[in-house]
Amino acid sequence: MDERLKQHLALAREHYEKREFDRAEPHLREILARTRQFADVFNMLGVILHDKGRFAEAQECFEEAVRLNPSYTEAALNLAVTYNDLGKYREAKEVYDGALSASRTQPQKLDPFARGKIANMHADVAAAYADVGLPREAIGEYRKALSLCPDFADIRTRLGSIYRDVGEIDSALHEFGEAKRSRPSYAAARVQLGITLLSIGRKDDAIAEWKAALEIDPENRAASMYLRMVQSGG
Repeated sequence: MDERLKQHLALAREHYEKREFDRAEPHLREILARTRQFADVFNMLGVILHDKGRFAEAQECFEEAVRLNPSYTEAALNLAVTYNDLGKYREAKEVYDGALSASRTQPQKLDPFARGKIANMHADVAAAYADVGLPREAIGEYRKALSLCPDFADIRTRLGSIYRDVGEIDSALHEFGEAKRSRPSYAAARVQLGITLLSIGRKDDAIAEWKAALEIDPENRAASMYLRMVQSGG
């Protein structure tokens, strides 16, 4: 590899890791203009294109990355996510199942982009289960999502709400607490925690959570509504 190509590759990776995609892309394209042998270059460019909503172009990049390196788990998962975004659900499932077969016990080693997208896919499935009255299946999918991205406060909050609805209050309280810990500024977790605390007779604690939610988000209608209701004796 000549020195100029090495420089482009080093700069591309540096900007990519910092999520400076607009600065990484020109270096990646310069590399591809010179050689098309690097699977990780196609993968990085695919992530950038996907981030811009250019899914068809991203698909081509991920497919080429996997063709160059069939054992490239991150690229395969990125391809599965992109297939899903394009409505190619059968292809997405096939690639997803194959990519995770060797990685199920080590999700922390997956690319952060892939982890986040797949976690949200599990959360979408969980919401669908919840909508048709299958809370246990929903809980299972939310847990899969959190095994990939344990700091996703919104997913923890939704899981907490399901636990509350099936009467598992201790589990609900735990999930809301974890959501607050991972993202203290997430007002929705405090709103849902307040509802749960009120349901077990801890009125003062519920009021404290709703007040805290309003300090974070003064326009939070749910917190305002519940607070008015409780303080008026409703």
